[in-house]
Amino acid sequence: MSKGTTHGTHYRRARQSPRAEPQYSAAVIAGDTVYFAGQVGIDPATRELASGIEAQTRQALTNLTAVLEEAGSSRDQVVKTLCFLNDLADFDGFNKVYAEFFPDAPPARSTVGVALPDGMLVEIEGIAIKGA
Repeated sequence: MSKGTTHGTHYRRARQSPRAEPQYSAAVIAGDTVYFAGQVGIDPATRELASGIEAQTRQALTNLTAVLEEAGSSRDQVVKTLCFLNDLADFDGFNKVYAEFFPDAPPARSTVGVALPDGMLVEIEGIAIKGA
């Protein structure tokens, strides 16, 4: 992960997630807290958007996992997620995959319907604690 520092806060760009555009960081570490930017269903190796809500959710959570690991955290340390769905009718498929990634003691979560661009069906952001 590349990083920059401002006022003791570390801004990170993950190597194993879709490239963060210049105007945001994949994660920001402030003290022992990791704030991770929204992850979507794009495969970082191919830059291809996965097809369907379950595949996009799985890829977004895989990307999220890579960002967390590079920031010194893990999915087990996630305390809050904010999930955006392009269509709330996709909630069941999204929730099925989400439960696979957070099977025990899932983090607090909010899920809202929004208009996502470019065929994206899901985006997931959140907050984690930096690993001990």
